[in-house]
Amino acid sequence: MAESTEHKPVTPRPSVLSLNINSKSALYAAYMPFLKHGGIFIPTTRSYGIGDEVFMLLALMDDPTKLPIAGTVVWITPPGAQNSKAQGIGVHFKSDESGIEAKRKIEGLLGGVMQSSRPTHTM
Repeated sequence: MAESTEHKPVTPRPSVLSLNINSKSALYAAYMPFLKHGGIFIPTTRSYGIGDEVFMLLALMDDPTKLPIAGTVVWITPPGAQNSKAQGIGVHFKSDESGIEAKRKIEGLLGGVMQSSRPTHTM
């Protein structure tokens, strides 16, 4: 009797990105407050599609703790974009504890700077 071998679809594991932000101006330029759960722009030359799941380790300023955050690609800046924008992806934080904590920490660090009209990597 032959054994049945089922092939389960392989779901790709989310890629892991590491991002270190060392200044308020860099954080302001990367943060995406217009997303419901917050999000961040990650400069990368890797190819991603809208909806791709990613996992990031985010280091903010002098805090030695890296925030582990899961998210979804919602923005892509291709190479050679207009206005010399950096190539990369915008990642929308998940609505889980890690995403909520990341949004809270980032907005706490940025404070009143968030109302600025300075250009960012996305808008």
